[in-house]
Amino acid sequence: MAWRMATRKNLSHDQRTREKIRTSQLVNRLEKSAFGEVELTTGQIKSIEILLKKALPDLSAITLSGTGDDGALAVQQITRRVIDSAHD
Repeated sequence: MAWRMATRKNLSHDQRTREKIRTSQLVNRLEKSAFGEVELTTGQIKSIEILLKKALPDLSAITLSGTGDDGALAVQQITRRVIDSAHD
């Protein structure tokens, strides 16, 4: 009895998958730079930062306070703060 290996019908990734792979590669490059494995110029770091801002959602600050009628924690306020690293 001969065993057959399953064949993959779609040999290319869809656009969303390709974008995730590229984003992952940018993050990996920055991590390597942070740990001294590769050296990046200021221009390269800025370019990666710009591309990641387009690909990844910004983090938001959420404030949880107060309790509901049943004593459970309830969300009373959600605050979104956008941080511009160029003005830090």
